Amino acid sequence: MTIKPIPTVAAMAPYALPDISAAEGLEPIVLAQNEHAWPPSPKVQAAVRGALGRAQLYPDGECKELCAAIADVHQLNPDNIVCGSGSMELMSGLMQAYMSNGDRMLMCEYGYLFMRTLARLAGATVDVAAEPAYRVDVDALLEKLRPETRLVFVVNPGNPCGSVVHNDEIRRLRAGLPDDVLLLVDEAYAEYVDEGFHQPIFDLADLGNTVVTRTFSKIYGLAGLRVGWGYFPDHVREQLRKALNPGSVSLLSQVAAQAAMEDQQTANDARRQITALRDYLSSQISQLGLSVVPSQTNFILVDFVTQQAAVSAFEFLRNHALVVRPMGGYGLPACLRITIGTGEQMQVTARMLADWRQMHA
Repeated sequence: MTIKPIPTVAAMAPYALPDISAAEGLEPIVLAQNEHAWPPSPKVQAAVRGALGRAQLYPDGECKELCAAIADVHQLNPDNIVCGSGSMELMSGLMQAYMSNGDRMLMCEYGYLFMRTLARLAGATVDVAAEPAYRVDVDALLEKLRPETRLVFVVNPGNPCGSVVHNDEIRRLRAGLPDDVLLLVDEAYAEYVDEGFHQPIFDLADLGNTVVTRTFSKIYGLAGLRVGWGYFPDHVREQLRKALNPGSVSLLSQVAAQAAMEDQQTANDARRQITALRDYLSSQISQLGLSVVPSQTNFILVDFVTQQAAVSAFEFLRNHALVVRPMGGYGLPACLRITIGTGEQMQVTARMLADWRQMHA
């Protein structure tokens, strides 16, 4: 007889990871994971090489130097910043600290699926609000509130849709929630948003009931080093730390993230290049008669109208080494999500989709 897991875990399916393999014999061009188009900057690479001589030492469990660098760029209180092994660890810690059997979490229809997994692990129920036109709808969220709602989760800009709502809407959402409901806003793609449209909401944390998370995986290109950060009210930070694995952000990851944060010029250059390539690919695909959801991220969501067409396009691209992401798991079976890669990759993607479209005209 083998040992059995708890019933909650036994009833769950594993978190679905994407298949990033191309057709047999081809080296895949992976445009499925919203990774950065280019390697980390030379400054980041030099900082990591310089830290290797200290790899025998445990990392700073509080990431003090990294938190100071983040605070300097964003004009925040470093004491309210917590870093983790990706923002996923911070989300997991929050769920462990604040959710249990009988609680309810409210999120958007196309919100990050990993949060549903975390809610189930905590024994909580997930309520979902519709996202008409692929965008967060504050009124829909407020209508779905229940007395047992303990946490509301919003992704802005959204993933997989790429859409964004003005942060005035997030403030309106916070104002409409009871004070004892925690609002978690994931801003993994915030650095890609047009200036002036996405005013910071870190000050909401000062109210004591809002958390804002960000990541080094996207604009800073450190997905493989797993570093995320968040801005927390004092009392939430204290409880969160109890649920986090001490020292989860490695020495090399801390050094790399600090160097990336201090190199804002590289981040700004990447934003401009990726935005231009995103607009180019969106235009090329729109000219094929396909619908592209307006995006302010490093990816686009393409609506092929039918699931059959989306599957056909996915397989066609895969047979030409281009691996994109089907969105059936998000309830969008007619859509594919395409990460913005290099200029050459985007030209090839546009050309291959044009060839597919011609074959299926």
